[in-house]
This record gives sequence, structure tokens and C-alpha cells, in this order.
Amino acid sequence: MSADKLEFEGEVVDSCKGKFKVKVSDTLNILCTLSGKIRQNEVKILVGDTVKIEVSPYDTTQGRIVFRVK
Repeated sequence: MSADKLEFEGEVVDSCKGKFKVKVSDTLNILCTLSGKIRQNEVKILVGDTVKIEVSPYDTTQGRIVFRVK
């Protein structure tokens, strides 16, 4: 992880056409896409999975999923 990214852990609550809504806390939902390594390795992300996401500090409403927690 680079120094200019924020990292959160949350639960996938909705998915539609490659976009995933991740609930990080009671008040914060982030719209995420999959990172290149997740796509390349064909990791399946389902509703209810716990994931780690990277978010830019400039726009905290969008991010990308970088890891699926087992």
C-alpha cells in the first residue's frame, strides 16, 4: 500500500455490474471497483464478504477492493 492511500475493512452489501457498495461503518458506504490483481486472479466477490479497500484521501466516496478476507 502506498502512503497516499487510506485502507479500510468492510462488508459488501450490494453489487451491480462490477461496482460494489461496501459498508465500512454505520455512516460510511463506499462505492468500489475491483483492483487489477483481483480481476487477474478471478477472485469472486459476493454480497456478505469482508474485504479490504483502498481509498484516496481526496475522494472518500470511491475506492477499490484489494483483498478478500476469508
